[in-house]
Amino acid sequence: MSDVIRVLPDSVANQIAAGEVIQRPASVIKELMENSIDAGAMHIDVVITDAGKTSIQVIDDGKGMSDTDARIAFERHATSKIRQASDLFALHTMGFRGEALASIAAVAQVELRTRTADEELGTSIQISGSKFESQEAIACPKGSNFIIKNLFFNIPARRKFLKSNHTELNNILVEFERVVLVNPTVSFTLYHNDIELYNLPASSLRQRIIGVFGKKMDQDLLDLKLDTTMVKLSGYVGRPESSRKRGVRQYFFVNGRYMRHPYFNKAVMSAYEKLLPADEEVPYFIYFNVDPANIDVNIHPTKTEIKFENEPAIWQILSAVVKETLGKFNEVPSIDFDTEDMPDIPVYEPSKLEGVKPPKVSIDPSYNPFRDNSYAQQQKNLNRWQELYKGLEGQNDLMPETNYSGKEEEPTLYDDQNVLQTGTVHYQYKGQYILTSVKSGLMIIDQQRAHIRILYDQYIRQIKTQKGNSQGLLFPEMVQFPISDLPIVQEEMSDLEYLGFELADLGNGSYSINGVPVNIDGLNPATLLQNMIQTAKDKSGKVKESIQSTLALSLAKAASIVPGQVLSNEEMNNLVEQLLSLSTPNYTPDGKTVLYVLRDDELNKYFK
Repeated sequence: MSDVIRVLPDSVANQIAAGEVIQRPASVIKELMENSIDAGAMHIDVVITDAGKTSIQVIDDGKGMSDTDARIAFERHATSKIRQASDLFALHTMGFRGEALASIAAVAQVELRTRTADEELGTSIQISGSKFESQEAIACPKGSNFIIKNLFFNIPARRKFLKSNHTELNNILVEFERVVLVNPTVSFTLYHNDIELYNLPASSLRQRIIGVFGKKMDQDLLDLKLDTTMVKLSGYVGRPESSRKRGVRQYFFVNGRYMRHPYFNKAVMSAYEKLLPADEEVPYFIYFNVDPANIDVNIHPTKTEIKFENEPAIWQILSAVVKETLGKFNEVPSIDFDTEDMPDIPVYEPSKLEGVKPPKVSIDPSYNPFRDNSYAQQQKNLNRWQELYKGLEGQNDLMPETNYSGKEEEPTLYDDQNVLQTGTVHYQYKGQYILTSVKSGLMIIDQQRAHIRILYDQYIRQIKTQKGNSQGLLFPEMVQFPISDLPIVQEEMSDLEYLGFELADLGNGSYSINGVPVNIDGLNPATLLQNMIQTAKDKSGKVKESIQSTLALSLAKAASIVPGQVLSNEEMNNLVEQLLSLSTPNYTPDGKTVLYVLRDDELNKYFK
């Protein structure tokens, strides 16, 4: 029997390893930026083309490499960070495995230009698909300049499964933000297709957060700080009023490294219990400083999953310091009794009643209401009650017809026959619900949600079939987008203009709203735009449809009837008929229940 087991060539092994380390262009940028940080760089430039698919360039002013180190750096498991396994528990650098450069060189065309401070000439190395092509001495500035071209050029299947430029750029921005937020003393720039997206000078941590996410973030943050023997905590947590349902900025960093930790996220959110709606969260930027021997970062190739030795204790500490921060800044709401414009209720004070005589009241002790003539007349009228209902025998105008045939009907709203009973009368309950008889039982409709469902379908048809009219604002409003959202804003500008928005770019993520679609009275255009862009981020690939749906839903909610509004039977009948004529009457566009049918058999069991 011939031997079948073979040792894989280094090039193949590197491509397999690259599948874990280098998943997309964002992974390349993350690895190269972290290497620049480890090299002591104080300024890092990132230049990308076509969301990194065509080229990625990372330039730093760090230590640089000698000609020998530059060549060895692309070998698997070549690293300057550790010497033995025990060094894994004393890490002070971002990288340590020595896999990143080898993985990148295995799936791309790479050029490195580097020079150390004590050398007059630097080194240029070119590698393509793990194949060494050339090395020569060149004149270049101190530091390193990595140029990565045609990522996954030799693995077409991997390149085919890359997402759209919009999605890949968003992933790059996420990785870029994670690095810059933990290194505020380092200056960064980011260019995409020759457009500057970020220009972040060295600054304090708070200024770095503002530089990344905009000035509005400044007023939402509370300082957090705690120093214990187990862990040192610092950073910022959001005020309760900064909560949002989605797109919330939440970051944990441990010893200068970003991490995901759902367990610690629950610790933070537990401090906001009963301060926020159940489906909302607040932003936070929390930095852990712990002994490297008490954590394990070597769990996953992406190094974003970190194991703590004393997680339950740190959970308690984290929850306590967030609660203390909220209390320190008086962010826990107190009961506020608003007495403005309230009636003045007199307080009983016996001292003020001295000398006041009570009014005299005359009483007739012989009065008996049962002996009065009016009582006799009432008794006489009661004996004539039959005359009040003369002519109504056999009629029942107070209740709708049921046409009960004795057999059970199918409980569905989608029969070919009409759902509503003939001659149905509708009833309104507490100004919020409409009760009406249907074949399968009693239908209960939330009148506001029903109106939202109807209006949404009308608005969405209108938006999709005709260009929206714009009405100019007498006083233009301002809207601020995070720098990371600017590519999406620019990409969707034509759709926003089609809907009726008129925006003027003021630079640095600021836009002037000069015109808005008609019929959005009562809506904040800045908030509406921010929500629409966030929807576009969450639903890449169907951006235009998502924006149209968001606008239609916002308009429907603004124009719908309010709870407590009294409706006539004709108005209720029109509302019910329009609702049941829709293809999806059961739920609002955002998934809330519009109606519920209490079936006859369910109703009957309560009266057995």
